[in-house]
Amino acid sequence: MEVVSLWRYPVKSMMGEELNAADVTERGLVGDRQFAVVDAATGKVAGAKNPRKWGNFFDFRAAYVEPPRVGLALPAVRLTLPDGTALTSEQPELEQILSGALGREVAFARAPGNGVTPPTTAEEYWPDLEGLEHRDTVTDWELPAGTFFDLAIVHVLTTSTLDHLRELYPAGRFEVRRFRPNVVVASDERGFVENEWVGKTLAIGSEVRLRITGPCPRCVMTTLAQGDLPKDAGVLRTAAQSNDANVGVYAEVVEAGAVRRGDPVTIA
Repeated sequence: MEVVSLWRYPVKSMMGEELNAADVTERGLVGDRQFAVVDAATGKVAGAKNPRKWGNFFDFRAAYVEPPRVGLALPAVRLTLPDGTALTSEQPELEQILSGALGREVAFARAPGNGVTPPTTAEEYWPDLEGLEHRDTVTDWELPAGTFFDLAIVHVLTTSTLDHLRELYPAGRFEVRRFRPNVVVASDERGFVENEWVGKTLAIGSEVRLRITGPCPRCVMTTLAQGDLPKDAGVLRTAAQSNDANVGVYAEVVEAGAVRRGDPVTIA
């Protein structure tokens, strides 16, 4: 197995950036999900998990103006809005412009880190699909303290799982960008191979070691349109019917270091 792609998402729920290499610390890929849009009225994190309220966050793109480095202050983030407007996180009018684009008053927040604040609350819309924990309702959940991650800081996905989903639902387009992983691993095995990794350690290259903590439950985000990908409820329905709505796995960092496209991957 080997790493075939790496992804970082500077702003939660917005489109991110594909990388050739990245530094990994105990808080995941450096710069990943360090910023978020927050609903000024409720204090809840806004995002693509509740598209009925926020529209399509995937029409927004975020990338650092220069690569973030371990131990240094984060560089500014360049945001590209649906109408093509480009601005950076350092511009004083950022929140005003974002509020106009989203149709609600919002703040632009940075993750404080180190668990110094109570868990942040976000909202999630559950579509009416059999196999999901909830159906056609909106629920709240708490993000890990001091972060803008959902449940864990690293998300790993294999090409085997994507290939298996394509076999199960040939009409669907199961592409990496629907699932927003950090690390995509090429595997020749068949089926949902990550299911067998839970509790084991993933070695990437000569430095990084990840402990697989559990499966990654999927949500409405996987069904949304983005770029040339159409809206497709069948993507989530297939995951729900075939693998308890899980696609890929979450991990915690056991040993930090650098990861690169092409690094060998082993599981033990």
